[in-house]
Amino acid sequence: MESVIFEERQDQVHRKGQQPFEMACNKESLAGAVSQRACVFCGSRVVLYPIADALHLVHGPIGCAAYTWDIRGALSSGPELHRLSFSTDLQERDVIFGGEKKLYQALTELIDRHHPKAAFVYSTCIVGIIGDDLEGVCRKVSQEKGIPVLPVQSEGFKGNKRAGYNAACQAMFRLVGTGETAGISPKSLNILGDFNLAGEIWIIRDYFQRMGLEVVANITGDGRVDALRRAHGAALNVVQCSGATMDLAIMMKEIYGIPYIRVSYFGVEDMAESLYTVARFFNDPEMMHRTRELVREELSLLRPQLQVYRQALAGKKAAIYVGGAFKAFSLVKAFRLLGMQVVLVGSQTGTPEDYQELHEITDEGTIIVDDSNPLELSSFLKEQEVDIFVGGVKERPIAYKLGVGFCDHNHERKEALEGFIGMLNFAREVHNTVMSPVWQFMPRRAGRA
Repeated sequence: MESVIFEERQDQVHRKGQQPFEMACNKESLAGAVSQRACVFCGSRVVLYPIADALHLVHGPIGCAAYTWDIRGALSSGPELHRLSFSTDLQERDVIFGGEKKLYQALTELIDRHHPKAAFVYSTCIVGIIGDDLEGVCRKVSQEKGIPVLPVQSEGFKGNKRAGYNAACQAMFRLVGTGETAGISPKSLNILGDFNLAGEIWIIRDYFQRMGLEVVANITGDGRVDALRRAHGAALNVVQCSGATMDLAIMMKEIYGIPYIRVSYFGVEDMAESLYTVARFFNDPEMMHRTRELVREELSLLRPQLQVYRQALAGKKAAIYVGGAFKAFSLVKAFRLLGMQVVLVGSQTGTPEDYQELHEITDEGTIIVDDSNPLELSSFLKEQEVDIFVGGVKERPIAYKLGVGFCDHNHERKEALEGFIGMLNFAREVHNTVMSPVWQFMPRRAGRA
């Protein structure tokens, strides 16, 4: 069947093997196409939300509170103030006369009630339009209460989710460098871009500690304000989701001289290579030995169990659509390890370099797409006769409506998918979904559609 692609988006879709590789990206979403992207405010919110001992206040109308109520499966080993998100609930009167007084009252009351280590204040579209002095109010409350009160300039009309990531990094950078660094080991690092979904950052921290490394700050999963303040004392920044926190890593390198490396904790190949890359950076033979032993131990437990799933899944078809393209690389490799074929892969915010790499690691006939929409994705899934679709909360309804298996790889999931144990969890979930007997009752499988 012929896939549905909007004429204006032809250059953002590539079919490997049918044409020379060339893709457009980093473009504004097509008006009316209902892009899968989220707004600037959403981007900033999902990055900062896991900082568990900070107050998070959204300055805007109550509709924006959709992104304030426990939007991620970000777990905390201590305080859970981040789960009590708040909004100033701007009304028509506030739009006319300004919302600064309401913001000041909300901040002072909430800080007195909850005693946070810091407060993040998010501006939404209406705040940018009416011109509230967010910076001024935050500065006044910070002086009065003696804690950092950080404006997050995240008006939605400024761009898309990627711009929100930058707004979040700018806010966090105000904290970095304000704490003491005494006692930090020269063999230390910060974990950037992991949000502790289903407790994943605890898995990764354990690996690094087994290697002999000190983790100074989690940025931002299970995050703490005081750890962020001393993060400039670490020897290395390890960046997992490059889109979300790369700006912070760059700023820390420019100002504090801290080098950074990009890694991925998804899949066997990338998880092992990430650990080896960190060990090579510190150039410590003993650390490298511990790393090899760690990988050998984990793989000896993992491989026999993966083989069982591979035998059942060989030849099945998978589709991938994620926020940042960096995750897609690891997912392609993970499906290949399971003997499955990736026939569609795309992202919301990929760069030309990202799509070039996806072109190089995928098979002939694979569809590569940037900033897609429900109509296109539905068409591709039906055309490719996909067995499982990996995506996030906005992609789930598409799969369910088409009778296609779905694997949540986004903020809301409750299953840890990072690390070696995460690969086993992923294989189990994919197997249980693809091999479920329910699909025999779907019209497309029964030959009736």
